[in-house]
Amino acid sequence: MSVLKEKRTTSKAEYVNTANQIYVKTVDFLSRLSARYSRLIAADTAHLAGQVMDRAEQANKIFPSDTQRKELRKAHHLEALTALSALDVRLTHCYEILYCNPQGAFTDSKGKSVPPKEAAERLDRMAQELGELIDQEETLLRNIMESDKKRK
Repeated sequence: MSVLKEKRTTSKAEYVNTANQIYVKTVDFLSRLSARYSRLIAADTAHLAGQVMDRAEQANKIFPSDTQRKELRKAHHLEALTALSALDVRLTHCYEILYCNPQGAFTDSKGKSVPPKEAAERLDRMAQELGELIDQEETLLRNIMESDKKRK
C-alpha cells in the first residue's frame, strides 16, 4: 500500500538518489561548455560528480554493524563530502566561464543561439538547481553521519 504524499518522510538513503541527480545534472551542465573549455575542465568536474555518486553508493552498501564497518562507512561519507565541496567550487568556475557568453551555451530547436537574456536565465536556473542539490546532499550526508554516530 502506498503512503500518502504528505505523510512521506525523507529516506535515510536519499543521499544516494541526490548524488545520482547531481551527477546527471552536472554532466548536462558541462555539456554546455564550448569545446575549448570542455577539454580543460569538463572531464575533471564530471569525475568529481562521479566520486560523490560512487562514495555515496559505497557508503550506503555498508551496514554499520561493527567498528570496522562504521569507520569504513564514515570514510566513504567523508570522501563524498569532500568531493561535493570540490565539485561546488568547480561548478562555480564553469558557471563563471559560461556566463561570459551565455548565448553560446544554448540553442533553440533549429540549432540557432537563443537570445542573451534567455540564455542567461536558463544558465541561472541550471546553476540554481545544481546549487540546491549540492546543499541538499551536504545536509543529507551530514545527517546520516550524525545518525550513524548515535548507533551503538
